[in-house]
Formats: sequence, C-alpha cells, structure tokens
Amino acid sequence: MSQEEKKGKPSSARGPLDKFGPGGELAPVEDRNEYEKRICSLPPDQRELAQESTRLADLCHYFSEQKIDVPPPVLDQVGRLSQLAMSDRIRALKSINRELMEYLNDADKGPGIRQ
Repeated sequence: MSQEEKKGKPSSARGPLDKFGPGGELAPVEDRNEYEKRICSLPPDQRELAQESTRLADLCHYFSEQKIDVPPPVLDQVGRLSQLAMSDRIRALKSINRELMEYLNDADKGPGIRQ
C-alpha cells in the first residue's frame, strides 16, 4: 500500500500519544469545572502539585497578557523544578507563586511620586 493510500484511511491502531489528543484520558480540559473535578480525584500529593502548577500557569498567562516579563531568577527556579522530588517541588512552586504575586504587587505600585 502506498503512502497516499495510507493517508486516506483512518488508522485503527492507537499510538502512545493518542491519550493526550482530543478525547484521550490526558487530553487538555477546556472547562475549568471539569478540570477541578479531575484535580480533586487525584491522590493528595499529586493534587497539591497540580494545584500549584495550575497557579503558576495562571500567573504566567496573566504575565503574558499584561506583557510583563517573568523575573530571570524565577525562570531559573522553574527550570530546576523537574530535578526536585515531589514534596520539594510543591514547596518550590509555592515559593515561586508567592514571589510572582509579590512581584505583581510591587509592579502595580509603580515608582510613585513623593511629596
């Protein structure tokens, strides 16, 4: 069978990445309520990691929308997250999220005018 004939027929074999595609068990969830349900069904440590990761993603999305650069030290910390054990990763994510919130708070105040 030629490559062109193969392209025209739907594949009945599922690949290892199909679970990440639409309808797969690990597909992106557009509905925030459905996402929260999935988070709540996780074991406690995985749930906490998912919640903190979601907070980081939300903050990064906000930074992007506001065209604010994430501070380089925070980027370095995020880059090292994958090397940490789960409990350390959760602790680091909480710290990163707190730093980003403080950074936003400080950025909102601006330089101000002293009288």
